[in-house]
Amino acid sequence: MVKLAPSILAADPLNLEREIRRMEQEGCDWIHVDVMDGHFVPNLAYGPDVVRHLKRVTKLPLDVHLMMEYPETLLDTFLEAGADILTIHAEISGDRPGLIRRIHEYGAKAGVALKPETGLEAVQDLLQDVDLVLCMTVEPGFGGQELHPEVMEKIRQLRSSGWPGLIEADGGIREDNLKDLVDSGLDVAVMGTALFHNTEGETAVRRMHSIGAGR
Repeated sequence: MVKLAPSILAADPLNLEREIRRMEQEGCDWIHVDVMDGHFVPNLAYGPDVVRHLKRVTKLPLDVHLMMEYPETLLDTFLEAGADILTIHAEISGDRPGLIRRIHEYGAKAGVALKPETGLEAVQDLLQDVDLVLCMTVEPGFGGQELHPEVMEKIRQLRSSGWPGLIEADGGIREDNLKDLVDSGLDVAVMGTALFHNTEGETAVRRMHSIGAGR
């Protein structure tokens, strides 16, 4: 069953606690927190204090995606705040293996993310050490973009390689394209508008969970 991870970028920021509790009640699996530094991507979003407060109001795992040029500057702070899954980008110039080790030392799961144009060769040396690969299906930095369908081939290649970890995708995912992603090998779908703005609530979540069930 595909896991659903609502991205709080699409939530009502003035009622974030209410929104997160609603996602939990409707049956979602993770909460996705995008962190943007204004350098790696041209936008700013969410710091450690948001993660710390979310930890107090939900039992769902907090899936924190660091879109940061220098994640080492705040890595420990996000882990101490309560990140259960912490993902760095393949494209950064820092000590990626060292950062992954540090995440595991805290007892969290470690992920590595790829922009749409970044090939799997960029993470070949990391696959044995990470728990999750996040394939961005839009250019990171802003919500509301259309999914890049060519990323499905990247997901398919990673799944067919026999790598046993979780494959996650983020960007432009809706109920009408979720099946193609799941058929390609997706395990975790990060969805913003499709979950927070869905008027069917629990019914829609159950329907999306059923896509690819028993794969």
